Amino acid sequence: MARSGPESGAAALLTPGAYVVHPGQPDWGLGQVQSAVGSRVTVNFPHVGKQLIDAGVVPLRVVEPEDWPPEGP
Repeated sequence: MARSGPESGAAALLTPGAYVVHPGQPDWGLGQVQSAVGSRVTVNFPHVGKQLIDAGVVPLRVVEPEDWPPEGP
C-alpha cells in the first residue's frame, strides 16, 4: 500500500485551530493545533504543553471539542 502524503486524508485537516487527540496518549487531553508545516504539527495539549509531532508517523485524530471526551459504555 502506498504511503499517503502529508496533505492527504486527515493530515489535510491538521490546520491551526483544529482539535486533535494523540491516539497513543489519550491522557494528554484534547490538543489544539498551533502550526502545521508539511507533516510536522505543533499541538498544545492541556496536560503536557506544546508537542511537535510528525503526522506522517503519528495519526492524530481530528475531533470536535464537544465530542471530547468520548462517553464510556
